[in-house]
Amino acid sequence: MNFIKKNYEKILLGAVLLGLFGAVLLLPVVIAADKAAQKATETSIVETQPKPLKALDMSGESDILTRIQSPYTLDLKTTNRLFNPMKWQKTADGRLIENKYGNETGPEAVKITNVKPLYFILKLSSIEPANQFSAARYVISMQRQGSTNPGLRSPRDTYISVGEKNSTFLLVSANGTPDSPQLVLQLNDSGETINLSKSQPYQSVDGYMADLTYPPVLGKKWDNSRVGDVLKNIDSDDYIVVVIDQNEVVLSAESNQKKTTLTYQP
Repeated sequence: MNFIKKNYEKILLGAVLLGLFGAVLLLPVVIAADKAAQKATETSIVETQPKPLKALDMSGESDILTRIQSPYTLDLKTTNRLFNPMKWQKTADGRLIENKYGNETGPEAVKITNVKPLYFILKLSSIEPANQFSAARYVISMQRQGSTNPGLRSPRDTYISVGEKNSTFLLVSANGTPDSPQLVLQLNDSGETINLSKSQPYQSVDGYMADLTYPPVLGKKWDNSRVGDVLKNIDSDDYIVVVIDQNEVVLSAESNQKKTTLTYQP
């Protein structure tokens, strides 16, 4: 005990030195562990595969492109009453018409009540037999119901022999018996070849005519209207019929050539 009391400072110093020596011995192990930890951290940062990026959400941009391709249109004619106040129009017979949508009067109010086809017709009417002076001649009745020339709308006879050509067709050949021949004709306009006999006339659509009415004025109508006809006094203007087909009629204003298309709804 006395030894410890006399030498405790030395014993304490020896314990400290022993601890320091142990720490020095452990230092390489600590350094190696620290380097290993740093290497693992470096490897995890450098060599780790990054997660794939999420797909871009382009829905907003796609919606914008869709809206651009389908532009928004303002209806300033039928629903807007600030800049286009609704009109009331008085007809010739004293009635008031509510012009709510802008088509209750004027050319858009014209109605198609009927559309009828017009035909191009060829018929073999008779035969003049051949003689010593001339070959057989064939009397063919022609009718163009859709012609702008009223004189051509009724049947008219033309005389022609095989090989001859007129303004409408060429008579290519005549087969069969002299009393009942089968004619072969070639049309000038289309180049189409057709057969014609007394029992087999030829017919094709050559145009259309339409029956029109104007409801805002009682009794106002135009029956059998053709292309080129003029519809008088529709809302203080005249309109020319420029197109008629089986589905529609097109009118053109004489004042400004503005066209209006009417749809036929049987």
